[in-house]
Amino acid sequence: MKGLIETLKNIYKIEDLRNRIFATIGFILIYRLGSHIVLPGVDPNALAGLKGQSQGGIMSLLDMFSGGAFSKASIFALGIMPYISASIVIQLLGMAIPYFQRLQREGESGRKKINQITRYLTVIITAGQAPGYLANVYAQSRSAIINDSTFFWITSILILVSGTMFVMWLGEKITDKGIGNGISLIIMIGIIARLPFALFAEFGSRIEQSGGGLVAFLVEIVIMFFVFTASILLVQGTRRIPVQYAKRIVGNKQYGGVRQYIPLKVNAAGVMPIIFAQALMFIPLMFAQFDSESTNAIAAAFADMTGWAYNITFGLMVVLFTYFYTAITINPTQMADDMKKNGGFIPGIKPGKKTVEYLDAVMSRITLPGSIFLALVAIMPAFAMIAGVNNQFAQFFGGTSLLILVGVVLDTLQQIESHLLMRHYDGLMKSGRIKGRAGGAVSSI
Repeated sequence: MKGLIETLKNIYKIEDLRNRIFATIGFILIYRLGSHIVLPGVDPNALAGLKGQSQGGIMSLLDMFSGGAFSKASIFALGIMPYISASIVIQLLGMAIPYFQRLQREGESGRKKINQITRYLTVIITAGQAPGYLANVYAQSRSAIINDSTFFWITSILILVSGTMFVMWLGEKITDKGIGNGISLIIMIGIIARLPFALFAEFGSRIEQSGGGLVAFLVEIVIMFFVFTASILLVQGTRRIPVQYAKRIVGNKQYGGVRQYIPLKVNAAGVMPIIFAQALMFIPLMFAQFDSESTNAIAAAFADMTGWAYNITFGLMVVLFTYFYTAITINPTQMADDMKKNGGFIPGIKPGKKTVEYLDAVMSRITLPGSIFLALVAIMPAFAMIAGVNNQFAQFFGGTSLLILVGVVLDTLQQIESHLLMRHYDGLMKSGRIKGRAGGAVSSI
């Protein structure tokens, strides 16, 4: 406790760090305030149908990522997810289209151009999602829309698009003026905002006569702690490849026999495989509108998040997407060329093709256990639901929400620790450095 108080005092002494933390808190408060502002023309007391829909399935995940704004028909109802979708599309285009590949190689000017294109694509995606969201509100809670007119639809679409762009602006401001990755922090805050309600709901259900009592609730908390710890190990896990560098001359000094390490991540794909797989898992539900019994049966099977068909397919897709995303983000050929240009080599491995084959084999071996463990974390909420945990609280036993929480928290703490160490203060941990994204933990969200 004394060490924590001393660390907080050191943080407060650093003016730049103190201002960044206060700025981050201010921007987050603005975001949380906006998530409670309901769209004009919508009665918040008549949204029972929309709130009931967001209790399970993909709608519950969207509501969680938006911090409850989705189920409240808020001006931030679509949250930051359209920007995330646009970023994923641009990232994939950068692997297939030469124009985007050229922009990625142009440094800061190319990055600004990519960010500008991402913003434009975000507007297009949000403009496409906004009418669908309003149609869903109309279908689930028709009485909530006070005046179903063309003017209401146009103004609501403009407000939803503006809300998403404002949230995106807040995220960029947090990154520039605050601490941590702003977009990731906004998603994390939305997830954390749901945690107290889910926790109290689960506690209330357990203390009931048939709920298992306080002991059952404590067992759940212990299991959740172990899953959280295992997720941290997954995020921080790396395999270090030794690289021997030949004699080099830097300035007027001569160096020889320098050995360094290439940290290859056990989970190089981060949370992206779960996001991709989860998006595809709900495609069968789109065909439920047809009258065919076989189509409805397939849709019903994949709509059951606790069913074998859903979880086996979901787990296999997470494994496949982990290999796919690792293959397009980690380039062994480029790594081998960089080592060769800098006079480096892996001891016992010939430079060139043999080094590429060795790095590719190492990545394949360490990706297998990482992908399997990622798949287990992804389907962990289903096991929690089967065990009787309510749907909202079960999302914190694994899946996308838990990995985002772990990654963003470690990333933010790592940045705070870097500020402390630069001013010659003790870090947040006495036993070692915190590994966030900068330390090779997870890929950006």
